[in-house]
Amino acid sequence: MTSLPPSVTAGRATGPAGRPALGPTARRLLSICGALLTALLCALSVGASPASAHAALTATDPADGAVVKTAPSQVRLTFSEGVLLSRDSVRVLDPNGKRVDTGGPAHVGGRSSTAAVGLHSGLPDGTFTVAWKVVSEDSHPVAGAFTFSIGAPSKTKAKVPSDAGPDTAVETLYDIGRYAAYGGFAALVGGCVFAGLCRSSRPVQKLTVGGWVTLFSATLLLLLLRGPYTDGKGIGGVFDLGGLGDVLSTKPGAALLSRLLLLGAAAVFLAVLFGSYARRAADADPRRRQDLAFGLAFGGTVVSVGLAATWAMAEHASVGIQSALAMPVDVVHMLAVGVWLGGLGALVATLRAGEPIERAAVRRFSRLAFGSVVTLVLTGVYQSWRQVGSWSALTGTDYGRWLLVKIGLVGVLLAIAAVSRRWTARLANGPAETTAETTADTTGETTDEATDKAAGEKATGESRANAESQEESQADGESGGTAAEPADPVRTAQLARQKAAVAKATTLRRRYGDLARGSLYRSVVAEAIVAVVLLAVATVLSGTQPGRAASAGAKAGGSIAESTPSVDPISVEIPYDTGPKSGRGKAVFMLDPALPGDNLVHVFLFDRADRPVDAEEVKVSLTLPKKNLGPLPVTLEHLSAGHWSAKSFQLPMGGTWRLSLTVRTSDIDQVTETRNLKIGQ
Repeated sequence: MTSLPPSVTAGRATGPAGRPALGPTARRLLSICGALLTALLCALSVGASPASAHAALTATDPADGAVVKTAPSQVRLTFSEGVLLSRDSVRVLDPNGKRVDTGGPAHVGGRSSTAAVGLHSGLPDGTFTVAWKVVSEDSHPVAGAFTFSIGAPSKTKAKVPSDAGPDTAVETLYDIGRYAAYGGFAALVGGCVFAGLCRSSRPVQKLTVGGWVTLFSATLLLLLLRGPYTDGKGIGGVFDLGGLGDVLSTKPGAALLSRLLLLGAAAVFLAVLFGSYARRAADADPRRRQDLAFGLAFGGTVVSVGLAATWAMAEHASVGIQSALAMPVDVVHMLAVGVWLGGLGALVATLRAGEPIERAAVRRFSRLAFGSVVTLVLTGVYQSWRQVGSWSALTGTDYGRWLLVKIGLVGVLLAIAAVSRRWTARLANGPAETTAETTADTTGETTDEATDKAAGEKATGESRANAESQEESQADGESGGTAAEPADPVRTAQLARQKAAVAKATTLRRRYGDLARGSLYRSVVAEAIVAVVLLAVATVLSGTQPGRAASAGAKAGGSIAESTPSVDPISVEIPYDTGPKSGRGKAVFMLDPALPGDNLVHVFLFDRADRPVDAEEVKVSLTLPKKNLGPLPVTLEHLSAGHWSAKSFQLPMGGTWRLSLTVRTSDIDQVTETRNLKIGQ
């Protein structure tokens, strides 16, 4: 055990089994960490929503709610980023709920951000429903629906599920798999690096192998659940081999399969690292050991980069701006996370087990962790700029807010790491390790040494007791002749408890007997706890729509809503109520093509049951207040029940026109409704 100068150990209070009592600063630090982590875990469990869709629908043709004169030959959708299509990604249903699309949607002009499906000819008039479900290029499913009408709106029997997202059980298991995969990767990479550069021990080996098993199991689970997750099927979909084949043909499926193959290579790497390499630790020929170390370093780097690339090539980094640069940056970021957080876990496991660790090894990990942190900061700044895009998105989007939480956690982690580095330096500056028998000071024993001595005397006394017990058992067996009496089970259990107590006391003495080592252990444990929550937040970020994409989708949606009337026919639904029950209904006003010049006007009236209904009089006028133009009356002709039309109406210019619609249902019952219409230039 390391002996420290009297100035360091004198007056230090100890707890049971030689365990140093926590000082007020340490207790305050642990209390703050506990409160912070409790709040963050509550936020993760309560505030975390299902994975947000990363591709937003920005335009459709025909437009949502539009009324067209003739049936279109196809339906086209445009998204904010590339999407993956399947056989039923776009379905078009007629008013009776029957499919009228030709199937097999495809990208338009090779652009992955578009989807189009052809329609059968001879479609009747009425309202058609378009139900769509795609997978964004960063592997997240998104779905929705909209309607358009041919000739005039009508009632529709088409049933579209209100929630087209994944099954609840499937989504829960899929999220668990994602969290486990990130944690397993960090443990695997960090454990291997720690074992190769710092110290390999049984606890480190368990952590690393556990990381491999976790990552392999999580990846297999994600691969099996991928089909049901994107298609919205139940848990039974994991047994659909046809769906599994479809998954493997997509980019996320190929990435998961590649990860499984790379994990096979990683298993061989672990066998060599903890087998041949560990056995050659005392090899007399340093050249052979150096050659093996070089091979392990090269192979481990290749496998680690490949594993990190399976995330980078299938998630956020693979889409958006500068994807060719973002993917290698994301690989470096993932590796730095694994080295830092996984290595931190390996150090905790080593210190907790009471395993001896050289001062030089602790210093090497400290330098390695510092380099990883610098790398994380540099790559994180670039990723934040790329994914957020603006200061407003940092606070105005879910991604930006989670990113602020992550930045705060990194700050807390760095503060605790600074404490750990201080104790590491003190551990490194201590004298060489000696045994407990040779560390007695000439002026008297220090508190640590007295504790060690007491523990040693306790262990010696108990060992003697065990020996005497065994001798008594043997004597009893001999005095009993050929048939020895069975051992007393109560005494056997007592001896087992004594042995366990001795082993626990020995472990605690190794862990806490040295001030620097004990303090380092506590600070590293605090780091590891914050690191676990940080890893969870990073996983939430990977399933949240980036701020740049969310802002772009919102702007695109707003611009489409504003600009649609300038290029498509205007269709406005206006509820009206003239007083009596028979005077309640809705009017649909249509203006085609909604441009300056000659336009076609239609007005439809429906009662509360959506049946065409006539009125005593219907009047329409348009006014352009900004130019003090109008009102311009529209001369309507009654064509059929509930249908009025003007074949030619001249609009002199574009702008925001005010529509006035008057409906009179009797001699005294009438109402006038107004709406604003944006006419293109």
